[in-house]
Amino acid sequence: MGAPVAAAAVWGRVEQQDFRSRVRGTLLGAALGDTFGAPLAGLTLEGIRDAHGAAGLTQFVAVYGRVGAVTAATQLALFTVDGLIRAQVRRDTGAWHPPTDVHRAYLRWAATQRDWGPDERRKEDGWLAREEWLYSRRGASQACLLGLGNDVMGTLDKPKNPDAVGPEAVTRSAPFGLLVGWEPQLVLQLAVECAVHTHGAPEAYLAAGAYAVIVHALARGDSLDAAVQRTLVLLAARPGHPPVVDALKHAVGAVRRGMPSAARVGELVGDGGAVGALAAAVYCSLVGEDIRHGLGLAVHHDGPSADVGALCGGLLGALHGETALPPAWVAELEGRATILELADDFAMEMTQGAALHGPGVSSPGWLARYPRA
Repeated sequence: MGAPVAAAAVWGRVEQQDFRSRVRGTLLGAALGDTFGAPLAGLTLEGIRDAHGAAGLTQFVAVYGRVGAVTAATQLALFTVDGLIRAQVRRDTGAWHPPTDVHRAYLRWAATQRDWGPDERRKEDGWLAREEWLYSRRGASQACLLGLGNDVMGTLDKPKNPDAVGPEAVTRSAPFGLLVGWEPQLVLQLAVECAVHTHGAPEAYLAAGAYAVIVHALARGDSLDAAVQRTLVLLAARPGHPPVVDALKHAVGAVRRGMPSAARVGELVGDGGAVGALAAAVYCSLVGEDIRHGLGLAVHHDGPSADVGALCGGLLGALHGETALPPAWVAELEGRATILELADDFAMEMTQGAALHGPGVSSPGWLARYPRA
């Protein structure tokens, strides 16, 4: 893929603070939606109400042995961020192929799913791969495990798992949208090229690209409705776009069909694939009165609650920034310190990377965290 087109905006102090808030909001919001929906995995709406009462879940409950635990969706999103930072750092060497750097990051995630803990001897892995709390299997899909089961990288010409239509590639794609200095068509292309590392069905990788472009518009200050409309225009030029375009149009149209309900969310979710999860998340983000309400709608249905919750949380976090997130929920979130540290590193790299590495500039600490190797 080509090099990104730089943003016209100058990174002043206010712009940097707003960007950092949106990066934090996106990553934390997605993680909150993920952990909120995780206990509902495999349950129908009726089953949710039987287990948690007529109102369903209203606060975090324990899953994977603790309150606030995240799933593989959050794990992979964090490694996406790590890969994007490493791509920027490696650009100094003349190497510029972000899909390869993201794929390497995903292989580091795959190691967390089979190893007991980090290998401290592998300094080239960087700091994120040494976070012990990430060495835990959290419902990773077969498509992700198989797609990253060897070193061969999926491409658009030869995608991994060409029949995989699940939402897992979408849930890790918000970080691509945070590349606000890139033009949206390049964000779409990068998200698509990284989705096919595990999900080769057009509706799955185009849904991942669409989600990234929506987040990108939100991070640049657009409204959610405007972000969706921009995304529809970009998708129209892509082969295989009709299922994704139709689902997004359906989501926007559903807003005008009366009060939001679990039934309407369930209708959008459909069979729980990438397209349905994206549509449901967009709808819940559009109609939610606040973040709690939006996430509540996003996780109460017959489909993949954690995935739709994560997608909705990422959208609302990008739209409103970190201070809009429920503080009592953020306080209980597993890995909160790691997520914030990574978010701040990403924001610093994207706004001040030239002061950290490059011709005549070298921060040893930064290059130890994000090695060029």
